[in-house]
Amino acid sequence: MEFAVSDELLGTFVPIAVYWLYSGMYILLDRMEMENYRLHPKGEEETKNIVSKWTVVKGVLVQQGFQIAVSLLLFTIIGDENGTVRKQPPTLMIALQFLIAMFVMDTWQYFMHRYMHVNKFLYKHVHSKHHTLVVPFAFGALYNHPLEGLILDTIVVPISFLVAEWTPRTAIFFFSFATIKTVDDHCGRMASWEHPPRLVQQQQCIP
Repeated sequence: MEFAVSDELLGTFVPIAVYWLYSGMYILLDRMEMENYRLHPKGEEETKNIVSKWTVVKGVLVQQGFQIAVSLLLFTIIGDENGTVRKQPPTLMIALQFLIAMFVMDTWQYFMHRYMHVNKFLYKHVHSKHHTLVVPFAFGALYNHPLEGLILDTIVVPISFLVAEWTPRTAIFFFSFATIKTVDDHCGRMASWEHPPRLVQQQQCIP
């Protein structure tokens, strides 16, 4: 009996698996006492952060639950009733779709994030939850207020998907890549492969 998993299901759940596996890599680096490029002294996660790691895990799982619901709804709406698998476009077209989606996602998240810092009400009641992690760590990347998670991280998924006109298979790779970037941005380390040396000081100043 052949068992097959659809691209739609993979596009929904693979990025979540990547999130926890990639975060786990950073946990292993901490356990191995690899201090290179650490932005904060070891131990400050426990003393400076306002919330516990278990609270962070629960908060991230809630947001990922929203992401699963939105993703499944999207694929249900755009799906072919006959179950026909969409053919992958040429490689150059996929590359163009990646660039379009990166532009859409980065633009959306930049301005939404900036507005949450500018608007005092939204910062106090919504965005400040994300900043309770004074000392960031990898699996806290998606820890935020549910409303922020919906506006900043979840809604942009179907928008990027529809604008770039992806196939579900392309979405697997793009959202896995986006997940890795999100974890890297919040891992609490300045990895040598992530930013050129000249940008290190500048990047550390970004809130």
